[in-house]
Amino acid sequence: MADTGSLFDTDDTGAPLAERLRPRTLAEVIGQQHLLGPGKPLATAFASGRLHSMILWGPPGVGKTTLARLMADAFDAQFIAISAVLGGVKDIREAVERAQAARGQGRRTVVFVDEVHRFNKAQQDAFLPHVESGLFTFIGATTENPSFEVNSALLSRATVHVLKSLADEDLAELLQRARDLLDAPPLSDAARQRLIAYADGDARRLLNAYESLVLVGGDQMELDEPLLERALGEQLRRYDKGGEQFYDTISALHKSVRGSDPDAALYWFVRMLDGGVDPRYIARRLVRMASEDIGLADPRALRITLDAAEVYERLGSPEGELALAEAVVYLAVAPKSNAVYAAYNQARAFVKQDGTRPVPLHLRNAPTQLMKQLDYGRGYRYAHDEEGGFAAGERYLPDGVPEELRFYEPAPRGLEQRIGEKLHELRRLNAEVKNKR
Repeated sequence: MADTGSLFDTDDTGAPLAERLRPRTLAEVIGQQHLLGPGKPLATAFASGRLHSMILWGPPGVGKTTLARLMADAFDAQFIAISAVLGGVKDIREAVERAQAARGQGRRTVVFVDEVHRFNKAQQDAFLPHVESGLFTFIGATTENPSFEVNSALLSRATVHVLKSLADEDLAELLQRARDLLDAPPLSDAARQRLIAYADGDARRLLNAYESLVLVGGDQMELDEPLLERALGEQLRRYDKGGEQFYDTISALHKSVRGSDPDAALYWFVRMLDGGVDPRYIARRLVRMASEDIGLADPRALRITLDAAEVYERLGSPEGELALAEAVVYLAVAPKSNAVYAAYNQARAFVKQDGTRPVPLHLRNAPTQLMKQLDYGRGYRYAHDEEGGFAAGERYLPDGVPEELRFYEPAPRGLEQRIGEKLHELRRLNAEVKNKR
């Protein structure tokens, strides 16, 4: 356990670059404007003087510890940091004693727990009475979904703030600050882009890599890409996130799934993992594939893919990657249909060019007497009261839209084959009613 005190009383000339560039004021913080911008939650907390217990959830190197320290300093509060990896109940007990001593001197306390998800239920519960009594403000930091990893009792007493990976422009600004501090040679454009891609939104990772690069560069006039490769070696992996090969590999995975080749799909999936791609990104792409390329031919594909993404969130790497591999294989062997994808795009294009048509009166809701007098809902046929649960001949499109308009045409594969048969029968019943009129 450590008490860092004020942010301004540390001689950090020998500290790592990431520590030397740690923001000392809120204005120096890069990124997280959805929390720190004018009128946003944390900016409001700073401005109002009302400190609240919270969970800061986000990937590594995005400023969770920095924000906790800044809060303590802004409110002149004692800052007590506990590592859930190294600490235990003894550290919690010591924090309580120090908070009680500080309260006796009229000073507030912030207890910051890094990697709070590593504490077990009993350890997390130990904070509850003191958070409720207001003895200290609790701030937990976690890279894992707090819904799964933080006790519901503690979670209900803290506000969850989600921090985002730093954008490329944020990392570029951070690199400029680092260069100014070190008075280092300029970076070539290629080296800068490669370094930012390597950092993948992680400020600490970026600064550690840049510091190594500057040391290796010595008296070199420009820090270029070959020097970066020598400085970081295998850390750069076989391709960089955001580069052409990165997108080519994603394309190969998608097309292997679409082409129903589970072996090739697994190959490209593993290549992406080996290349350093965040498995969460792969999970998002798999969800897209389930919607775009399998669709209603096998609706289970979307659920299986979402379940795999959730399993990864619970287990992390490497255990959770097996669930994603399972989803990759399932998507590859599932029957394929892009019928919903095509129908959605056609409907969007039609609505965009067609303009806004009024909702037919019989389809409008009539919650008031005036609306009923204006014939809202008049003549509407309740499908559940009709034979077979289908109001044959009823019209649901706006007036003026051609009756033969079709967006969705099921593929003759998987479940969509049966859906197509059902639609054919419903359309036959509609035609019979219309021919009798």
